[in-house]
Amino acid sequence: MADPREESEPLLSRTRGGSARHTPAGVPSCHSVQVGPGAVARRDLCLDQAVVFIEDAIQYRSINHRVDARSLWLYRRYYSSTSQWTLSFTIFLILALAFIETPSSLTSTSDVRYRPAPWEPPCGLTEGVEALCLLVFAADVSVKSYLVGWAQFRKNPWLLAYLVVLLVSLVDWTVSLSLICQEPVRVRRLLRPFFLMQNSSMMKKTLKCIRWSLPEMASIGLLLAAHLCLFTVLGMLLFPGEKDDRRDRQRLTYFRNLPEALTSLLVLLTTANNPDVMIPAYSKNRLYAIFFIAFTLIGSLFLMNLLTAIIYNQFRGYLMKSLQTSLLRRRLGIRAAYKVLSSTTAEGEAHPEGVGVKPQDFLQVLQKVQLDSDHKQAITEKLHSRSGDLLSADEFQKLFDEFDKRVIKEHPPRPEYRPQFLQSAQFLFGHHYFDYLGNLMALGNLVTICVFLVLDAHVLPKDRDDFVLGILNCVFILYYLLEMLLKVFALGLRGYLVSCSNVFDGLLTAVLLVLEISTLAVYRFPHPGWKPEALGLLSLWDVTRLVNVLIAFRFLRIIPSMELMAVVASTILDLIRNMRAFGGILAPEILSVTSESLLCPGPGATLRR
Repeated sequence: MADPREESEPLLSRTRGGSARHTPAGVPSCHSVQVGPGAVARRDLCLDQAVVFIEDAIQYRSINHRVDARSLWLYRRYYSSTSQWTLSFTIFLILALAFIETPSSLTSTSDVRYRPAPWEPPCGLTEGVEALCLLVFAADVSVKSYLVGWAQFRKNPWLLAYLVVLLVSLVDWTVSLSLICQEPVRVRRLLRPFFLMQNSSMMKKTLKCIRWSLPEMASIGLLLAAHLCLFTVLGMLLFPGEKDDRRDRQRLTYFRNLPEALTSLLVLLTTANNPDVMIPAYSKNRLYAIFFIAFTLIGSLFLMNLLTAIIYNQFRGYLMKSLQTSLLRRRLGIRAAYKVLSSTTAEGEAHPEGVGVKPQDFLQVLQKVQLDSDHKQAITEKLHSRSGDLLSADEFQKLFDEFDKRVIKEHPPRPEYRPQFLQSAQFLFGHHYFDYLGNLMALGNLVTICVFLVLDAHVLPKDRDDFVLGILNCVFILYYLLEMLLKVFALGLRGYLVSCSNVFDGLLTAVLLVLEISTLAVYRFPHPGWKPEALGLLSLWDVTRLVNVLIAFRFLRIIPSMELMAVVASTILDLIRNMRAFGGILAPEILSVTSESLLCPGPGATLRR
């Protein structure tokens, strides 16, 4: 049997030496392709290896894993969309258990005066769901450990921690069942956020960046601590306040003792409560303001900004290193794919100039790669545009530059109409001025809603006359429907759906139309003094409020029409997208705090509020 360490070494180091193999003994190697009975199997193995290496390059994954035929099959199944979605759903499920596990505060209202008793699941229900999740995690860590090999498994702290956390969770789960859910502490609930962190590469990078930033942040933290201690002592000395002097309550208010003085200055440094701490002293003597001005200048304007600069500098440096690592992984994956494909081309070739990759082999591999059709088409077109029989290493590398290019989809062609009046109507309703008219109508609808909200501010919902507002909303909704149909007529169905703004607009219009038809079917046509009784699930007032809310949301359609607003909105969306890693770190912590699930007193215990 081959040494298991051979399964975890980089492929490129193997191919350069030319003597060692990256596959176990007895498994066909694609680096020894010859004419014979096993040539077809070895060629298929080479193609499968190239497919996996290209997928690793696309996803910035490491190529240090097993590359025999069985491992490659398991590797692709593990990283398939179905397996990854299953794992993500399992992580979501085990984190969501905190909302229903005892003790739970998940009720319809947070007001303790009206909050009903939360539902307590029977013993074994949540434990059964948790057992299924832990089984999925056990399978996950087993597959990962097998694919990377024993040598890489020992070097990977995340996989080792994954195994330890899983074992501790299983032991704690067993103890929980043996005690019939009456144990006071459940350690595994504290470890659940780890399952989310280890499955996200972005969260791992974020935690690593925070770890790298801690030493320099600690130095600034010491300066801040010294700054607080120094000014705390000065404050205790400057604001003595005699005990029998009732007019001087500065020390009794904020500088009564050392802990309270330190807390007051810490709050002053981190929050905007300047009047609370400064005004009493300033009222007694104006010169006391020098103390607070010096404290604020040194602490807030110097030390805190220095801390922010250090965090930014560390993050920028780590970001550059992370980008370099990702680029190196991509180039290694592409180079490894080139090596295995060139080995199939080298069959029967005795001259160095014959080394390269056949375009037909690369196209065969490209069809198996999990990649969107747009990038596949772009790479195929770039491949057909070149001349020559074999792809060199540089040409092979440049083909994958298409990954970094944003695909701009062409707008579908508009339908062609022969009658002149239809062409004129198509030009009119497809013009951007027609969008401006729709924005103006949406603004008018929103203004009418605001006017009626102001007029009916002091009128109870049961006493309101919704006749005029109901008529106006009905007219505006009919216009929205007409606008949608005219746009479909002018742009075509595909041209209408290609725009996210049109899809958003059309969905809200369809929902508004359904609500309006339902209202007319249940409450009939509006008339003066229209105050029908509640029928069905929603009263007329509830339906009207829902319609008004949707109309207000529909007004967001003006954002793409205004360039400055569109830039700001896209920037905000990019920020939200880039903050997912930090949100993933904070979400488990918030989940643990709000669910109160770490300390579990048992189903029969009562919680004191």
